Amino acid sequence: MILMIDSYTKTPRPIRDVDIEYSIDQSKCDICVDKPCLASCPIEAILLDPVDGHTKINSTCFGCVLCRNACPYDAITIHKHMAPPIKENVPNINSKLCKACGACVQACKTGAIHINATGSGEAHSEIDPEKCIRCGYCFRVCPTDAIKYGELIPKTVKGGKAIVIRENDCIGCMTCTRVCPSMGAIEVSKTSRLPYINPSYCARCEECMHSCPSGAIKYSSRKRAFSTYADIKYFDIVSEIVNKDMKKLSFNIVGLNDVLSNIANNLMLQFDDEPAVEYREVEVSKILIEKELGLVLDSSIEVDKFGNILDSKLVKRHIDVMASKCIACGECLNVCPVSAIRLNPPNPIEIQDNCVYCGLCADICKFDAIKVYDDYYYSKDDNLYFARRYVDGKRKGNFSLSDCKCQVCTICVKNCPTATLSCEDEKILFDEPKCIYCRECEQICPVDAIVIKFDEE
Repeated sequence: MILMIDSYTKTPRPIRDVDIEYSIDQSKCDICVDKPCLASCPIEAILLDPVDGHTKINSTCFGCVLCRNACPYDAITIHKHMAPPIKENVPNINSKLCKACGACVQACKTGAIHINATGSGEAHSEIDPEKCIRCGYCFRVCPTDAIKYGELIPKTVKGGKAIVIRENDCIGCMTCTRVCPSMGAIEVSKTSRLPYINPSYCARCEECMHSCPSGAIKYSSRKRAFSTYADIKYFDIVSEIVNKDMKKLSFNIVGLNDVLSNIANNLMLQFDDEPAVEYREVEVSKILIEKELGLVLDSSIEVDKFGNILDSKLVKRHIDVMASKCIACGECLNVCPVSAIRLNPPNPIEIQDNCVYCGLCADICKFDAIKVYDDYYYSKDDNLYFARRYVDGKRKGNFSLSDCKCQVCTICVKNCPTATLSCEDEKILFDEPKCIYCRECEQICPVDAIVIKFDEE
C-alpha cells in the first residue's frame, strides 16, 4: 500500500496499492560520506540502520525516486508496480430531476453524455460509462442537481478555484501523474518536461496536492489556471510544429548532400578522362541540379541562389603516384609531416591512409611522379561551380574559422600535422606561419566551421 502525507494532518494515508522493490549496493553506499539521499526524501522513508549502519528504505516509500536521483554512486535501484488509480463511480443521473437542458452534454469533454428522448418516459441525459472519465464537470454545471457525483473522492472545491502546478517549485518526480484519478487531467509538457494540469478535466480531488513532495501544487484562480494551461499548450504545439519542420529540413539537407555527391562523382569521372591541367572548373548546370533536387527535396523548398546554400565545400582530396616516373629516391620521405610514405625500392613509393594531401612530396619530387589535387564546390555570383585544383608547389590559401559554428571540440587541433591550431580559453587559435594548407582540418570538421579558400575561388 502506498502512503502519502496529508498536507493538513501530516499523517500517512493510503492512496493506491503499489509494490516497491528496491536494492541498495552497500559497497557503493559505504564510499559516500555526505549521504544526499537522506535529505532528498520528502517523507523520510530512507534512513540509516542504527544496528549495521546500512542505508535502508522503509514501507512508507511511495516511489518518487528522488533518493535514486540524488545518489552520486548509482547505488540505489527502485522498481515500482502501481495499481490503477482510484476512480470515481460514473455519475448517476436522476431522470425525474433532469430537465434535458443539455448543460451537461455541452460540458462533457469526451462526448460521454447524450439526451435520451426515446420511450414513454421524459427526455433525460444518459452517460456512456465507457467514455466517461469521472471528471465531475457534469455534476458542477447541472442547474437542477440531477447528477450525483463524488461518492469515493471527497469534494473540497474552494470557491470555484482551480488547481495548478507551479513550475518553479516542481521537481519533476511525476508523482502527481501517478495518483491522479481523472484521466487526462495532468499532462507532461514536451518543452519543459514537467507536468501541468488541464483545468477542464481536473476533478479537484486534491490527491495530487496532498501527494506532491515539493508542495508545488496549489489552488489558483480559474482565470490564471486556464491562462497558464493555454500558454503551456501553445508552446507545446509550436514546439511540435518546429520539430516536424526541422525534421523535414534535415531530410532535405541530407538529400541535397546526396545530390551534390552524385553530381561531383560524375564530374570527377569527366575530369579523369581529360588531360590534366593545373586548374579546371565547370559551372554546374542549373537545369541539371534543379532536376536532381526535385527528386529528393520537398516541393515547398526552392533553391534561389546557390551562394545561400554553400560558400565552399571540399568534396575529395587525391594523390596519385606515377609508377613509370617514380624511382624510389626517397626525397619525398624526408618532407612528409605525417610519415605517410612507405619506401620499398626499386618499387614505386606507397602512400598510406594517414596522408593529409599537403603536397610537399609533389613539390620536392624532381621527376614529377606525384600528383596531388582537390575536387571541391564553390559559389561565385550566385552560381555553383565544381573545380579541380592541382597542387603545384607549397599550398597557399586563406584560412577562415566560423565562431558561430565552431563547438571547440578540438578535433582539428588533435589532427593538425604541423601544430598550426591550438586551443586556449575555449577558442581555436591559428598560427599562419606553420600552416601547410593541407585542408585536413577542413575535411574532418564535423560542423563545417573551417573553410580554406584559394585565389581562384
